[in-house]
Amino acid sequence: MEQTLLQKIDAFIEKEENNIWRDLARLVAVNSIEGEPDEGAPFGPGPKQALEEGLKIAEELGLEARNCEGYMGYASVGGDGEKYLATITHLDIVPAGDGWQADPFVMRDHEGYVLGRGVMDDKGPSVVCLYALKYLKETGIPLRYPIRALLGANEETGMGDLNYYNAHYPAPLFCFSPDADFPLINGEKGIYHARMTSQPVSKGNIRWIKGGFAPNAIPEKAEARVFVPAGKEALMGKTAEVDAVKEAEEEGGSVWYLRSYGKGGHASMPAGTVNGIGLLLHYLMDRGLASEEEIPFLNFALKAHDATDGSLLGIARDDGRFTPLTAVSGMIWQENSCFVTTLDCRYPTNITGDEITRILQETAGDAAVIKANRSAEPFWKEPDCPELLACMKAYQEVTGEEAKPFSIGGGTYARHFPNAVAFGPEHPERPHAAFCGNIHGPEEGANKAELLESLKVYILALIYLEELDFEQLS
Repeated sequence: MEQTLLQKIDAFIEKEENNIWRDLARLVAVNSIEGEPDEGAPFGPGPKQALEEGLKIAEELGLEARNCEGYMGYASVGGDGEKYLATITHLDIVPAGDGWQADPFVMRDHEGYVLGRGVMDDKGPSVVCLYALKYLKETGIPLRYPIRALLGANEETGMGDLNYYNAHYPAPLFCFSPDADFPLINGEKGIYHARMTSQPVSKGNIRWIKGGFAPNAIPEKAEARVFVPAGKEALMGKTAEVDAVKEAEEEGGSVWYLRSYGKGGHASMPAGTVNGIGLLLHYLMDRGLASEEEIPFLNFALKAHDATDGSLLGIARDDGRFTPLTAVSGMIWQENSCFVTTLDCRYPTNITGDEITRILQETAGDAAVIKANRSAEPFWKEPDCPELLACMKAYQEVTGEEAKPFSIGGGTYARHFPNAVAFGPEHPERPHAAFCGNIHGPEEGANKAELLESLKVYILALIYLEELDFEQLS
């Protein structure tokens, strides 16, 4: 590779850096969680506004922009032919949740980081991809295939955007999704979501309970109002976990308000997190505050909290190709006199969604009814195919790292295309500032230097991909 090419890319990034942060702040300002569908807004007003703003930015950068009937959109260079390459990111987000030090929809620049909901998942990478296309357009690099920067609006809650796109538009020859980790993701675990519902409770002590904001996020807090039976009053106000569960006396001591404080994160990566729901349920059970009717379900629910590998639920699996199965409860609430909790499971190839449902029901017995509402099979792409080698070549030349592709538990857009992978931009192996939060958690942050480095990688990867003859590869 000519050193002058890297120098040209560096000069472009230096010239555009302030504009990149300006445009990212515009997207962060949009609260783009899924809402009630409306005409032209199949996923609600927030995703619609974010998509329109993203396409407006694309037009300002001199790119062709197209709105795909409100489901998705894309910016393009090199024409609009049906045989094209693509990047794909998303502009929708999970709810902000609690624990932020400032407004999550006002992007903050702090000690080399930007903070705000979506800066890393996935609005930052969206802006990076738009600027990658701007570089290709400005420099006039010959393109064998048109390139689209696809912008999704429903990745977090079902990927209905991509279902629509694939039904109405041709799939790219190859696509990479900057919605995961570097160096490159060539495999993704299966994703299983279920609701676990208790039997109706007629005589309960838990008057109200709530925890979590999304099935695929580990909540840092949970809350409850609990009636304290006679003889249990002495147990209250003396908790040893003063930093984990806070108590507030109500109604003369017969009712207490409880709130747990854990450490949130993404459901596919439970290591290092502390689930606020599990903290609260343990508090209730350890002090004997649950009624006889409530105990069976809470005991069952705790099996997900006490072993995130699914072993207590009977679903632990390891196929040697992926990392072992994970199982996480992300939400709990009450509905029609029943407790309801969610389960997010990321599974390898030696178990299926149907098997997970069957085993969970056997483990729960009469304590809960299990209903699966999502099961996406694992996918795998061989790491030595030309497309992946082109991406890895770009990554290695920019970073100097001799890294290899790997598989993950997270689910990205890549699994929904016939030829795609997830490709950066996160670096979980690198140290980051303590104030920088994880995706799906409070104080979500992105290292500015790393985000700009990813732009350099993506520009170079697209150039190398353009050198491949996809007609021969197919």
